[in-house]
This record gives sequence, C-alpha cells and structure tokens, in this order.
Amino acid sequence: MMLKMLLGCSLFLLLLSLCELVESRTLHLDSCSVNVHTHELRKYYSAIRPNAIAGDIEIGVKFLDKSLMKDVQEGQTCCFLRLVLRFYVERVFSNYACSQPQQQRSSSALANAFVSIRRDIHKCHCHCGEETQRIVDSLHAEFIKLDINPAAQKAVGELDTVLEWLEGLGQKTHT
Repeated sequence: MMLKMLLGCSLFLLLLSLCELVESRTLHLDSCSVNVHTHELRKYYSAIRPNAIAGDIEIGVKFLDKSLMKDVQEGQTCCFLRLVLRFYVERVFSNYACSQPQQQRSSSALANAFVSIRRDIHKCHCHCGEETQRIVDSLHAEFIKLDINPAAQKAVGELDTVLEWLEGLGQKTHT
C-alpha cells in the first residue's frame, strides 16, 4: 500500500514537471507570432544569474532599462526583439565566460534557445524603423565602451529585464 502511494506521488510530480517544461508563451510580434518556452529560459537563466550579478564590476552602467523595453514603438516589437536576440547571441554569449560546468551548460542552452527564437522570428520578416535601430545601436555603443568580458557579464546580469519583457508579450499556451 505504501509503495503504491509513493509511486502515485512520484508519477504525479513527474507529470507536473513535464507540464511545466512544455508550457510556452505565444509572443505576438506585430504581424506574426512565435512560441517561446519561457520556463526553460528562466531555468537556464537562474543557473547563471548569481554568477553574472556577482561578477558585474560596472555598477554605474546600464544597457537595458525597463522603460526602454516598454517604449518600443507600435509595429516594432518584432524588430526590437530580433535585434536584441542578435545582440545577445553575437556579442554577449560569445564573450560570456562561466567557471562552473553547470553554468556553462546553462549559458549554452540559453544561447541556443535565443538562436532558435531568432530563427522563428526570421520567418516573420520584421520591418525595422529608424527609431528602433537607433535604440539598439545605442545599446551596442554602450556595450563596446566597456572591456568585452565585463560588458558581457553586465549584459547577462540584465537578461532579467529581457525575460520579463518577453513574458509580458505573451500568453500562456501548452504545446
């Protein structure tokens, strides 16, 4: 009897964790939509966040501000997200170093997830306005003012802002 109860509880917990893994959000990006597994992004990020924040020596610098994310012009969400993901894949993750193997795996998994989202967004054929391009160019300009490793460290520490913004764009779905 006890074994059946234990087995039943274990099965329930397994099913519950599987439901969390497949939860995704449909991001409405202007004229198209993409599914993003925000739970996975959060899981990978939570593994590297403490290291990124602890190693951030550029306290007075901020790349991504929440107000910047909220002020994305109508019709520019797709473009802005595509450019921010490109920034993280090409500039940040390629220069972010973790000392622990588990953190390296999580960082790689997060980068790969961003590549996957970029691939889906590429199908959307986003149109980029001048203002959106200017905002992202200023992000790049701030990034290159710092040495590459501290800049990547800071950008990873600010990923929380990006993830919150993504979560605000979507509605939960189960795939």
